[in-house]
Amino acid sequence: MTDRRVVGGPGDWAALRAGFRWDIPDDFNMAEACCDSWARDEPGRVALTHMGDETRDWTFGELADASDRMAAVLARAGIGRGDRVGVLLGQSPETLIAHLATWKRAAISIPLFSLFGPDALAFRLGDSGARVVVTDAAGADKLASIRGDLPALEAVFVVGDGEGRDFWAELQAATPVAPERAGAEDPAVIIYTSGTTGPPKGALHAHRFLVGHLPSVELHHEGFPQPGDVGWTPADWAWIGGLMDMAMPCLYHGVRLVSCRMRKFDAAEAYRLIAGQKVRNLFLPPTALKLMRQAEVPEGVDIRTIGSGGEALGADLLDWARDALGVTINEFYGQTECNLVLASCAGSMEVRPGSMGQAVPGHDVAILDAEGREVTPGTVGEIAVKRPDPVMSLGYWNLPEKTAEKFIGDWMRTGDLGVMDADGYFTYVSRDDDVISSAGYRIGPTEIETCLTGHPDVVMAAAVGVPDETRGEVVKAYVVLRAGAARDGLADALIQRVRDKVSPHVAPRQVAFVDELPMTATGKIMRRALRGG
Repeated sequence: MTDRRVVGGPGDWAALRAGFRWDIPDDFNMAEACCDSWARDEPGRVALTHMGDETRDWTFGELADASDRMAAVLARAGIGRGDRVGVLLGQSPETLIAHLATWKRAAISIPLFSLFGPDALAFRLGDSGARVVVTDAAGADKLASIRGDLPALEAVFVVGDGEGRDFWAELQAATPVAPERAGAEDPAVIIYTSGTTGPPKGALHAHRFLVGHLPSVELHHEGFPQPGDVGWTPADWAWIGGLMDMAMPCLYHGVRLVSCRMRKFDAAEAYRLIAGQKVRNLFLPPTALKLMRQAEVPEGVDIRTIGSGGEALGADLLDWARDALGVTINEFYGQTECNLVLASCAGSMEVRPGSMGQAVPGHDVAILDAEGREVTPGTVGEIAVKRPDPVMSLGYWNLPEKTAEKFIGDWMRTGDLGVMDADGYFTYVSRDDDVISSAGYRIGPTEIETCLTGHPDVVMAAAVGVPDETRGEVVKAYVVLRAGAARDGLADALIQRVRDKVSPHVAPRQVAFVDELPMTATGKIMRRALRGG
């Protein structure tokens, strides 16, 4: 196995940090690094095992050829440098092909969650000005209903049946073209993130952000890669966790990646996949781990490493993983704008329950007060990351003022409160905004509230997170109705409305009808006052 590690194996954490230096070539391109370089050197090496109607291996040579052909299809569609291409698919070979082909055109891919409804898609595609979308039949149906609201959208390529151009027919008929030159600082991906003061914002990332992820991936997976390593995550590749914590690092390191369209996480099915595909390395959100703890571990499960993030796991879950799986779960922390900057690593440090670990080599992380000053150990403040940092976004798409607000001096503010102890361990305290953390997803209330108030009987709405034993938090909506509105069946109808128009993963689990909402003097909803209800 070619060793492409940027850090290497575990060791003394302070020494790893002190000795680390970024070395990112100016011409670094994710399509080249994650696919074409392997295809030239080891074309028969298995890149991906996809578990669909039938299980099929994809070699790097096959992946390179398919993405070359798709790049030619995109070129004929007029896609070039800086153009945006939406990828509305679940875990699949076509998802990787679409991203790689987009990068080969020096264009920008936009991962989109396959469960997004028309409203969520219309906003993201309209805001980004996407000219092309690659999707499946279900996605094509959603796009057909909003196509008139997307003047920039020129072509929809469909995997399987559906309204649009035939993805595989056009790909197979195409003649590959030479890739456009795009380097480390060129934009590659827009990943939309949730916020509380408005609609979602698109975090624009350069090709270099893959390299920025590697120190944490290599360390929280204990010297990743090792011989025999195989990676899988149930997290959708539309999110930065699925795409950048597992999928792309596996391809970069030549580690076989497993993909599976698991619409709803099932612990028994997950164990069967892990055993059947000999998966050794996992990114598992806390909710998945909690569900797996309730299921029997079958014969054949041989896990080497598990990484997790999104919420603290607690001592009980860590103890269960050691006893039942023989693995110490390594926790990590990051955001869509600046991911994987804190991590624990059992091979390099004491893993402390409740802690997210320490600052990863190559990343400077601190706790700041309101004026942007570093606080003393043990003091609660805002978690912040110092620029320049290769994993940090180039900024928010078309929102320079929001990008500027994210910084205080050279520190990127996360909006999360935390504390660092005298040994450099960080512990998450709470959010400094109103983002809801549910089952590993960061959910902004704005889209939910906008959808709810679109119902003719709803005057005002507020969405907050309330504690839930399995998911960490679930969404609860507080709704003010118009006078005379009938309440029978309305709660269920409002929940379904959000499921259909935005996404099932953000739909409220609870709806409370109230006469009024707590407001600030300037007319803003005081969501914090609702969280205890």
